[in-house]
Amino acid sequence: MTTTPRTEPGPAPVPSPAISKAPATDNPPRPLLALVLAAQFMALLDVFIVNVAAPTIATELHASGADLQLVIAGYAISYSVLLITGARLGERFGHGRVHLAGLALFTAASLACGLAQGATELIVFRLVQGAGSAVMIPQVLSLIQRNFTGEARVKAFGAYSAVLAVGAAAGQVLGGVLVDADLFGTGWRPVFLVNVPVGVVLLALGSRVLPPGDGAAAPRPARGLDLPGLVLLGAAVSLFTVPLVLGQEEDWPLWSWLSLAAAAVVFGLFCWYESRLARRGGAPLIAPRVLRHPGMGLAVFRILAVMAVNGGFLFALTLQVQGGLGHSALRAGLTFAPTAVVFGLVGLTWRNWPASWQRALAPAGFVITALAVAGVGLVLKGGDEGGALLYVAYAGVGAGLALAFSPTLTRALATVPPENAADASGLLATVTQLGQLTGVAVFGTLFLNRLESLGASEAYTSAEALLACMFALAGTAAVGAVSGLVLRRR
Repeated sequence: MTTTPRTEPGPAPVPSPAISKAPATDNPPRPLLALVLAAQFMALLDVFIVNVAAPTIATELHASGADLQLVIAGYAISYSVLLITGARLGERFGHGRVHLAGLALFTAASLACGLAQGATELIVFRLVQGAGSAVMIPQVLSLIQRNFTGEARVKAFGAYSAVLAVGAAAGQVLGGVLVDADLFGTGWRPVFLVNVPVGVVLLALGSRVLPPGDGAAAPRPARGLDLPGLVLLGAAVSLFTVPLVLGQEEDWPLWSWLSLAAAAVVFGLFCWYESRLARRGGAPLIAPRVLRHPGMGLAVFRILAVMAVNGGFLFALTLQVQGGLGHSALRAGLTFAPTAVVFGLVGLTWRNWPASWQRALAPAGFVITALAVAGVGLVLKGGDEGGALLYVAYAGVGAGLALAFSPTLTRALATVPPENAADASGLLATVTQLGQLTGVAVFGTLFLNRLESLGASEAYTSAEALLACMFALAGTAAVGAVSGLVLRRR
């Protein structure tokens, strides 16, 4: 919803399938499928499980609101920036070998997160954890594509979709269970430490199951890593995110505005460099020819909008449910379940709906999202628990986000020529994470700033801050609804 901060029932992080077309086997190794999907599930779970633990982390580590934003956003920063590079590492060194390397890094970072003694340590280790995911996750679809064929491949992709659909809901509930259980007095730490035994088992099995050197059999040479582009993109994202998160807490000093201005300059340099590299026949992180493909600009904007709404909604609501209303972590996790479950159901079934509805699904999804998030704010504005109407609004958010996200992503990838498919998939996967990151940074800052200005110490004033945030989210969703009309005319 979500990543994300990270972040988030709703749209799950979308891997970047740098898919090659090497021959697949007719007798697919089922242990391979089970292993890579278990790793995918663990990484997805970790995005959502942290949301529920955020208030407890704030209490036990004396973390500020900005610290919490960076704990959630840190994962998305490194994941989004390194995702395409992770896919290309798989092309170059073998998808199986690189998947195991990413899994090892993710597992070690999870252990470090669980043992962190301060907010700064936790933020740093979350950045490393996101880097591990960026190396590990892009290999999942590539391994499925390379090792399965025919009906077996269809079933494998069905299992993959099911993992994405249930991961969000499972993460919210499991996070609540682990925090509430307070195992051996460890509080929030098991939400990270639970990855360690699972990761160790997957590493032991993966060394036997995964093909180590399949990159050498690729039908085309591995593309360059575009390290200058990677540095420029990472710098632009960091210069944009850090002042948004820390500026509110420090009363918007001069450096925060200079950093935002520098982010625009560095992003301009990134775009110039990528265009220049493409003209010279190189392999830029984001290929300009993909951005120029009809409909891709609209898809990028819509995915940014829907994921920003998702990230901001989950961050603000988590703080309100546990802080303003005083609910336990478990109850908070169960509260978010309707949003995640409905998102998964709609995401898996919308293709079967009448053909005459298909083109209108994305705009309708944004409209439903706008109405539902505004409804959540209105139902909770009095500082009470909202009753059954609140769960209807939660379900509406899940349905709206799914309709705005899934058809947009699917249609954009379906219309891209095969030779550009990997680049387009990497672009949209990166945009998905950047949208989530932007939502946590922008709308999380809005919520915390409003909370501070109200001098919030009771549920009613906290609910007022939530209402302002929900209306801003609704406005963003409304812009997404009309974006197709504006961009198509242009």
